[in-house]
Amino acid sequence: MDKRSFLKRMGQVAAITPFLPYQAYAKTANPVGSYSYSNEEDFWKRIRIDYALKPDYINLENGYYNIAPIPTIQKFIKHVEKVNYEGSYYMRTVQWDNKNRIASRLAKLVGCGSDELIITRNTTESLDMIIGGFPWEKGDEAIYAVQDYGAMREHFKLVAKRHGIVNKKVSIPNHPTSDEELVSLYEKEITPKTKLLMVCHMVNITGQIMPIRKICDMAHKHGVEVMVDGAHCVGHIEVNIAELNCDYYGSSLHKWLSTPLGAGILYVAKRNVSKIWPLLAEHHREPEDIRRLNHIGTHPVHTDLAINDAMDYLELIGMERKEKRMRFLQRYWSDQLRDTDNVIINTPIEAHRSCGIANVGIPTMKPADVAKTLLTEFKIFTVAIDQNNVQGCRITPNVYTTIKELDDFVKAIKTMAKRV
Repeated sequence: MDKRSFLKRMGQVAAITPFLPYQAYAKTANPVGSYSYSNEEDFWKRIRIDYALKPDYINLENGYYNIAPIPTIQKFIKHVEKVNYEGSYYMRTVQWDNKNRIASRLAKLVGCGSDELIITRNTTESLDMIIGGFPWEKGDEAIYAVQDYGAMREHFKLVAKRHGIVNKKVSIPNHPTSDEELVSLYEKEITPKTKLLMVCHMVNITGQIMPIRKICDMAHKHGVEVMVDGAHCVGHIEVNIAELNCDYYGSSLHKWLSTPLGAGILYVAKRNVSKIWPLLAEHHREPEDIRRLNHIGTHPVHTDLAINDAMDYLELIGMERKEKRMRFLQRYWSDQLRDTDNVIINTPIEAHRSCGIANVGIPTMKPADVAKTLLTEFKIFTVAIDQNNVQGCRITPNVYTTIKELDDFVKAIKTMAKRV
């Protein structure tokens, strides 16, 4: 090879170098082997093989987007290829049958009727559809917490400007003394003008699990409807919407169900479907048909198909087994840090009040500095939370997270806590 050819070849290699690690992995990734292990840790080691993980850092920020395992991604790619191959034929023949079939399976997963659930793109779309489509009248009141997700809080503000409603806010304690304390928090704000109450099933910044059934029963006694933000719940903890007795429920499936990005659900109790105004106009459907709320135009239907594969993978693990593992991982690290000097855990200590998510802070450091130091010095990726009564980093391990990685995290926090 002459010098010119050699330099040209080296330039080509240099141009693709940033992509080589993933490309090399993608070409060889084909997890094989049985999932049958009598030893629990061996089972979770096998699950880890199913994930393509960047070696640059320990990922403890799975709450935003819970990356899908390789088996799901491989099937997703086939769906992309199939839809692209069939094109308009697929879109004009079976896309809606497939979406309805998968929505029915999702309804069984979360314990509601198939005529009460639609597939959306995320929790924000689901719950903002309710907030924006609710039959508000001037002077009506809504209640939500300052710890609730920002997109929904902003939409309540928008509705206040548009319809003249009044928004009343509560603040959720990080360490409640009882369910009754939390129920009372909301009940004190209810008046004859209150129409809708929003509450998190699992508070996204702390991982606290709220007593939803008790809050719903209380609100209904006052004639108030309840909208539940379950963004972090489906695929994370057992969810039975019928038992919760709520009026509306939204969740993001690309979080803990681990679908590809852009999948969510919206549940609307059958009695409420007809009164919610659609986000976008649909062809004629009966008022009680929930599908009239589901028109968003042409969208990535291959993501809908991959939801089915994600449910298959969840069934392979087992929902009860997964929830138990997620709670174990969280308690493994958080229990070690609860009594550490200069460290605060912003998540309740009672086992039933949290699962895989928790929040840890170092009072002498800003949350952003904690997150930055964890990443730059210890190669651990998290997210900083600094609002209201929560100052810390949200820690969200996943089913692939190892005990060794959590040991590294605990050691890092203890090291940082001693510096000031």
